[in-house]
Amino acid sequence: MRDGINIARRGVPAIALVTEEFWAQGDFIARSLGMEDVPRVRLPHPVAGTGKANLRKVAEQIAPAVFEALATRRPDDQRSEPE
Repeated sequence: MRDGINIARRGVPAIALVTEEFWAQGDFIARSLGMEDVPRVRLPHPVAGTGKANLRKVAEQIAPAVFEALATRRPDDQRSEPE
């Protein structure tokens, strides 16, 4: 979540990929940093260490959500000064 926020603060379109296990923590981090509007896409947990075939499956499942989040992002969203 922090990576997505830091990228978004620089004006670069960003989407945070967050596993379901850490979704609530993502809410907390986004609120605490004042960046609640950074789009997120929920991934199953765990993803790491589950093998290439599973990574491909997850990527294929979430790709439409990633593209949708980028397509609906307004150009002035998520811009603020870096810390």
